[in-house]
Amino acid sequence: MPEQSTREPQVVIIGAGPAGLTAAYELLRNGVRCTVVERDTVVGGISRTVSSQGYLFDIGGHRFYTKVSLVERIWREVLGQDLLVRPRQSRIYYKGKFLNYPLLPGEALQKLGIVESARCGLSFLKARLLPIKPEKDLESWITNRFGRRLFEIFFKTYTEKVWGMSCKEIGADWAAQRIRGLSLTSLVMNAIFPKRGKEAEIKTLIQEFLYPRRGPGMMWERLHQQLEAAGTRVVFNAVVEGIEWGPEGVSGVRTSAGHFPATHVISSMPIQQLVRALKPAAPDWLAPAALKFRYRDFVTVALFIEARHLFSDNWIYVHEPGVKVGRIQNFKNWSPEMVPDDSKSCLGLEYFCQEGDQLWNMRDEELVALATKELAELGLVKKEHVIGGAVVRMPKAYPVYDDHYKGGLELVRRFLAEIPSLQLVGRNGMHRYNNQDHSMLTGVFAARNILGAHYDLWEANVDEEYLEEGRVVTEEELKQLDASQPSVPGRATSGH
Repeated sequence: MPEQSTREPQVVIIGAGPAGLTAAYELLRNGVRCTVVERDTVVGGISRTVSSQGYLFDIGGHRFYTKVSLVERIWREVLGQDLLVRPRQSRIYYKGKFLNYPLLPGEALQKLGIVESARCGLSFLKARLLPIKPEKDLESWITNRFGRRLFEIFFKTYTEKVWGMSCKEIGADWAAQRIRGLSLTSLVMNAIFPKRGKEAEIKTLIQEFLYPRRGPGMMWERLHQQLEAAGTRVVFNAVVEGIEWGPEGVSGVRTSAGHFPATHVISSMPIQQLVRALKPAAPDWLAPAALKFRYRDFVTVALFIEARHLFSDNWIYVHEPGVKVGRIQNFKNWSPEMVPDDSKSCLGLEYFCQEGDQLWNMRDEELVALATKELAELGLVKKEHVIGGAVVRMPKAYPVYDDHYKGGLELVRRFLAEIPSLQLVGRNGMHRYNNQDHSMLTGVFAARNILGAHYDLWEANVDEEYLEEGRVVTEEELKQLDASQPSVPGRATSGH
């Protein structure tokens, strides 16, 4: 690595999650070292891996799946042989029964019963003949494509657990982004003529995925080591207290761990916090944007089980309204190295909540007891087989798509157009419920913009571009995308 020139950009990256670390990696590949500030004590953000009593578990479950060749190249460069290919299986738990997802018609008929199956079919026909207009919320979007009965069975309960609100309060654009291209027809066709490998076009139906042998945190811990070894510093316990800006652009970032001069800032911190951190304070017209963004928080309760094999699923969606748990991860099926030995298993029970509510404020031992009780009620594990547990709370895990966030984004993007040296990336940085590969791609684009490219990060919609169309986004396509973008607006200068 050459000595850092005084003419090099001084880049500060806020957040050491996938977007921030990938931006640092891309800058380093082009000879630019930077400083990454992270409020926590570990890297990876929500993609970290937690270790407790010899067990490893995710904050959720993080598949490494992408058709962006650039993103997969980074995974393979960093992890090499430690990147495993894992089979995917997940089921839905509904009224005491497990249903495969995607649905198998014969199984659905048997487990739902002839009467319920007939209702689902009639409901689907009604939705096709008399669709709900206007299609403004999640409930109407899904009902129009699946019918009301299938919406109530397979979407309503789980979705309302996750978001803590009625499906009528969630915008239709969330559904369009997350399950675009998935329809009853595609589910049935995939059940009859299953696709494999490159032919699997629908992201919800993929049959296998990549996964680091010791969890997703392995990727970000190793990348952190590589960055530090090459001169890019990651500063922990660095709570952002001020992002300094003016007509010239950004000039620095003040944190609880010190002040860092900057000519460019890449931020993955929640937009709500970013607006409030601007120094001087945000313009009067921008300040209200901080009130436009809401988040859903998340608690993972990992239970350590004295059992060699529990079930073959990677995860299970719990559509049972009688329990609070929303999803259950079986981490041994993600990688055998997630447990201390083959006689043990580790399940992660996921509870969606709001920071400060009753569930969030429960003591760890109360949460472990609740998870153990619900696991037994679901018939998955006997209480006496649970030999331990651990709890992790993750604030702002999911950006909420409600009636107000779009207005907030419009204000923020107007501000960013005037300050091109400040770029937003990642899930919370852009208030976008995206996947890991999209967060990484925004990090790459932000880094390349600093190096002279002209990517519009807000148009980096990999979900729409490739997943449902089966496309592979290549490096050449990314170059063409860059060439098609307008120049990043610069600061107005006097005399021009």
